[in-house]
Amino acid sequence: MGLDPLEVLVNVPPGKARRNALPAHIRSLFWDYDAAHLDWRTDRDLIMARILASGDWDAVRWLLRREGPELLRDWLRARRGRGLDARRLRFWELVLGLPRREVNQWLQASAGDGWPSRAAR
Repeated sequence: MGLDPLEVLVNVPPGKARRNALPAHIRSLFWDYDAAHLDWRTDRDLIMARILASGDWDAVRWLLRREGPELLRDWLRARRGRGLDARRLRFWELVLGLPRREVNQWLQASAGDGWPSRAAR
């Protein structure tokens, strides 16, 4: 039996990282903001988008520990994957157990939106 991708990413139970300020290792992702003033309560969408699109292993683990896979799954679905390239969407499809057909639809819809193509692979 294979490993659960979420078990590989998260080894601390949800709820252990419940501060509203960003930890120091996440702040470097927000080079274009005053990261010390970003707050989870008011800047949640920005923080999630940046981590899902550009975050490293530690940032992704922090986000999953903080909110859990259900919130990330719902967030991606509400935005239909907008803001993520095909490679990242495929990663999240695997990790979060998103249906391949649904992710394919997001990728197809984005192919004609005027942005560089993120064709399904």
